[in-house]
Amino acid sequence: MGVTRKLRWGILGVAKINERIIPAFTEARYAELIAIASRTSEKAQRAASRWHIPRAYGSYEALLADREIEAVYIPLPNSLHAPWTIRAAQAGKHVLCEKPLASHAEEARSMVAVCRQCGVALMDGFFWPHHPRTARIREEIARGLIGEVRHVQGSFSFLLELDPSNIRLQPELAGGCVMDVGCYPVYGALWVFGELPHRVFARAQYEFGVDLTMTGILEFGEGKTATFDCSFVWPFRQALEIVGTRGRIRIPDMWLPPDPAVFFVETEDGYKAEIAVSGVNQIAAMLDNFSQAVLHQRPPEPSAENAVQVMQVLDALRESARIGQPITVR
Repeated sequence: MGVTRKLRWGILGVAKINERIIPAFTEARYAELIAIASRTSEKAQRAASRWHIPRAYGSYEALLADREIEAVYIPLPNSLHAPWTIRAAQAGKHVLCEKPLASHAEEARSMVAVCRQCGVALMDGFFWPHHPRTARIREEIARGLIGEVRHVQGSFSFLLELDPSNIRLQPELAGGCVMDVGCYPVYGALWVFGELPHRVFARAQYEFGVDLTMTGILEFGEGKTATFDCSFVWPFRQALEIVGTRGRIRIPDMWLPPDPAVFFVETEDGYKAEIAVSGVNQIAAMLDNFSQAVLHQRPPEPSAENAVQVMQVLDALRESARIGQPITVR
């Protein structure tokens, strides 16, 4: 058998999310992590030593200048996604950018345009679309057992230590709970319905200049709706429910599934099923899906345009919560 071709990766930054991303590279079949960069050589060397990464760079620019690196993962604060995605694209690197893709939709559009112009792939770093359980949920919807989908309800919350130095609590870094965790159920609703909502309405609780809690309604037209909540000051919750005219699909642990990852199908005529998918690291699956798309010269899925749509809805929700009025999604 031939040797499996692996895409060569670098990471821009030593963010805490690396605690989950870096170990997944060891399980990925088509991705190889060869470099990490920080703003200082000391931090980069420390991370490289801890994770046994061959190359350490004391600046992001130095990593981008490494011609052997083909793709980069960007785990930087939201406000830095656009500038470093654009610089990576201009250096010829494919980009997997931490979610959400940008600070706002217009910024996201510019990122997509530059990556397209430079001929590199771009995808946002949501894990859950790459778990095979997600495809199984889609199959159950398509089977029609729950009828026509009319409503989606999603949640994602956790208790965050309210330290103003945390990037999640800094408005200048595009912080806030809807950007950090609310984007998950928002994206989940768009994934289920396959379209943008026409209008949204949101309420939020603010501190430090960012939303600590947000609840919202998404109106898709023809009686289709979604509701969501997210919070930094509520207990850990992460679920999605898909409601049809004849039943429902309930997915506990939707965004961060255990192994096995399960979901439940229940219908009005008494049908009940528990479906489990096991043996999958969804982060490794994301790395492999993106790497294979690049290696086979095909667009990655989900598309960067999909990421722009998520940003359009997040923009509308944040505006609605600020002014207390429904907002048309633009």
